[in-house]
Amino acid sequence: MSRPTHRRPRRTRRPDGGFAELGVPAPLVEALAARGITRPFAIQTATLADALAGRDICGRAPTGSGKTLAFGIPLLARATRSRPGRPGALVLAPTRELAAQIASELAALARSTRIGVVYGGVGYGPQLRDLRRGVDVLVACPGRLEDLIERGAVDLSEVATVVLDEADRLADMGFMPAVRRLLAATPRTRQTVLFSATLDGEVAALTRDHQTDPVRHSVGEETPDITAARHRFWRVDRADRVATTARAVEAAGPTVVFCRTRHGADRLTRQLRRLGVEAAAIHGGRSQSQRTRSLGAFSKGRVRALVATDVAARGIHVDEVAAVVHFDPPEDHKAYVHRSGRTARAGRAGVVVSLVQPDQMKATRRLQSRVGLSEPVTAPAPGDLVA
Repeated sequence: MSRPTHRRPRRTRRPDGGFAELGVPAPLVEALAARGITRPFAIQTATLADALAGRDICGRAPTGSGKTLAFGIPLLARATRSRPGRPGALVLAPTRELAAQIASELAALARSTRIGVVYGGVGYGPQLRDLRRGVDVLVACPGRLEDLIERGAVDLSEVATVVLDEADRLADMGFMPAVRRLLAATPRTRQTVLFSATLDGEVAALTRDHQTDPVRHSVGEETPDITAARHRFWRVDRADRVATTARAVEAAGPTVVFCRTRHGADRLTRQLRRLGVEAAAIHGGRSQSQRTRSLGAFSKGRVRALVATDVAARGIHVDEVAAVVHFDPPEDHKAYVHRSGRTARAGRAGVVVSLVQPDQMKATRRLQSRVGLSEPVTAPAPGDLVA
């Protein structure tokens, strides 16, 4: 190994809050440094020592705050060689895209630790093949994991650590019964790490029933996705929404545009393309390979506008999103917060634009009140979106 590779992690040992000071093993510090990651985010600073010590953790942190490494580093540090079909660690995620992203991020640091990922919408073959070979850390969506357990391909009796990522979204999407069944299939002595944007309702009940004396860590504000971005509300006639959206994308840069329906998302994608805006749709009616291609093209800058429905958007985790456009109004204030959280992530700037038709003014004012905004509804000003 070259001398510069050795020098990088030693720099993190200074009293500057680096990973080594938090107890991260030297090989992982080196792997992080090789990716340019030398200073932990707040949630990582708060939780790493406890997670590495094997404590149950109940963490509240906003989207884009660095949770994947907060649980991923301890998983890799504590990983052991697993038998075929019997993973030693399990990560449950609400969406296919998030599961794939977690697996990719862990694999980039893993070295000899075997990372596997299972989710629906794709064939069983490759997933079964990986499980037969042996997976040390398994990242999974609940539905496909239960299918594989029923097939006899997975046994959770040797799982030492379970991570529940975005537990509030697991609850919102109706996965809590499956999550509870899966937890019941793991040893009672396991370490359980839970991360969520909120810790009430079903998440609080899950913590009470399935964690043992968890240490609690809370980072960021309750609605960080609101406070981190600039918010604009534009009064637009229905017939002008497509052209206004195109101008917004051209001015702001990479943009996630939200529609209420799959049909609406596909139609808007075609309309934006006709106006010269490279666009791709992502929604539940598209195959997993189509969704993966769309998200990949957007992440790599080949597509400027990713047109999404609310359900599909739960798997969009791209840091370089400059703007969010609410082409159709969100269902409620929670949907507004979730949609808007696709931008202004991890300390970056971002802007959120809501297209308000004349008959939607009252509903918009109610929504603003629920999320704590008081922005005026103005004429469209795409120039205001330029960073």
